[in-house]
Amino acid sequence: MIKVSESAKAKLAQLMADDGFHISDDFVRVGVKSGGCSGLSYELKFDKIMSENDKLFEDQGVKIAVDKKSFLYLVGTTLEYSGGLNGKGFVFKNPNANRTCGCGESFSL
Repeated sequence: MIKVSESAKAKLAQLMADDGFHISDDFVRVGVKSGGCSGLSYELKFDKIMSENDKLFEDQGVKIAVDKKSFLYLVGTTLEYSGGLNGKGFVFKNPNANRTCGCGESFSL
């Protein structure tokens, strides 16, 4: 399961509305791809179409779709949002990551 913090939910709702998506009807697609300074990097985008290889979760009223391959890397992850002057934006708190880079956008196992 993937969890969503209150701050992440609020920001996702705003960004989804800005892009023509609705938080109660559409979903956030979270994935992992090769790349980044630590070997793997996170992907985050909005979507309306599910694939047969997707797992769907819901937390805090946010629907999250994850492909089966990415799910193995993301089990137990919490999506958070950090704003303000020193904020980084969306941050993945991934208990499976052994190492993360300084920007928090990539990790290794």
